[in-house]
Amino acid sequence: MASLSLASAITLPAFLGGRSWSVLNRAKTFSFRPDAKFPRRGERNLMAVKDFNLSINGNKILKNINLTIPDRKITCIIGPSGCGKTTLLKSFNRLNDGVEGIEMSGSISLGNTDITAADSIAVTEIRRRVGLVSQRPCPLPMSIYDNIAFGCRIHGIRGKRRLDRIVEFYLRAAGIWDEVKDRLKEPATSLSGGQQQRLCLARCLAVEPEYMLADEATSALDPVSSRIVEDLFIKLKQQYSIIMVTHTLPQAKRIADHVIFMYLGEVIEQGDAKQIFENPQQELTKRYLAGAFS
Repeated sequence: MASLSLASAITLPAFLGGRSWSVLNRAKTFSFRPDAKFPRRGERNLMAVKDFNLSINGNKILKNINLTIPDRKITCIIGPSGCGKTTLLKSFNRLNDGVEGIEMSGSISLGNTDITAADSIAVTEIRRRVGLVSQRPCPLPMSIYDNIAFGCRIHGIRGKRRLDRIVEFYLRAAGIWDEVKDRLKEPATSLSGGQQQRLCLARCLAVEPEYMLADEATSALDPVSSRIVEDLFIKLKQQYSIIMVTHTLPQAKRIADHVIFMYLGEVIEQGDAKQIFENPQQELTKRYLAGAFS
């Protein structure tokens, strides 16, 4: 993943506002690089889907899916309800594993890692590398601070001073630091819905994913909070590849760089967002965009 490092360890990157951290001026000997907590693999890893099929109790949900997810773009998966969008999204980090009667064939790869073939130990690392922001905010039943520190502790990151800086960095990255900096020990559930969703976004970022999945991440939020989260995604795509399921075509038109249109478990059309929305090639895509069905 491209560096998010801080100049002299005290300045946020320009795409997050370039603000200085006065707290770090009092810790001259501590050098915190937010992109150095976990081993980096050098070049960026692309996600690719090849001949992927998924069935549940013999019912075909996803059919012969072939995709390459573009790097550092927002990819929006669109299509009518029940077409397999969320099932596909959760396949990218194996969140469908607990579904009874599930069967998969084909492959989903992240660089050289075959996600579909990974064992239970490897899946834990895959879920760090491919994070999820769910439809409804789901803060952990603990403090605001511990929501961010929790994943880091699981992966072996220790030390209060280090965790303090990690927590502040990612709360700033999610645009919520100024709202919660005096409330870090309060329960995360005391936050508003929009604040909880940004907290969950910060929690996802804190374990340094390469890809971020967003399953209707703004559908439970008010319009103002939704726009705040959208704006954050637009900024964050400079460093992350974001895959987002959305039922809201205006939202996809606002933020998508790449679009995947699905219908009845199949990918009907995919490509550059401008091309899909202005000049779709498939008749089914044209009808969906015209509102013939939803």
